[in-house]
Amino acid sequence: MVSLLISACLVGENCKYNGGNNALPEELLTALRQRYRLVPVCPEVLGSLPTPRCPSERADSRVLTQDGRDVTAAFLSGAEQALAVARAEGCRLALLKERSPSCGPDGIYDGSFSHRLVSGQGVAAELLQKAGLKLFGESRIAEIPEVETFLSNS
Repeated sequence: MVSLLISACLVGENCKYNGGNNALPEELLTALRQRYRLVPVCPEVLGSLPTPRCPSERADSRVLTQDGRDVTAAFLSGAEQALAVARAEGCRLALLKERSPSCGPDGIYDGSFSHRLVSGQGVAAELLQKAGLKLFGESRIAEIPEVETFLSNS
């Protein structure tokens, strides 16, 4: 069975900045589990950030909390640990939380805390993609390739 790296909040782990989660509907998780071995990670928790925690946004190469603290080092550490998990588990695909400063695969908030989206990736998403993983956000689940198609094209 192919391993799919997945943002832990999407499988219901309470690791979101506010202490909650972004759990996908159970029927969708069941369908994913039938096709893939899910490997949940939260780069922010792996980077030793607490839950709950102050909201953060990526501003260019830095990640800042809403109260102005620079948490870039924690985000980088978490990204590296998420990549290590992906490699250890043989993950070549990742389903990541959209707009997250760590996991956002193709659009993040601009760092102004005004809910303005810009093109770009979260810290972990960027590292995972550079390492060769194919990334999908939760709104693109339908685009995740069939296992056979993905494996034959890689």
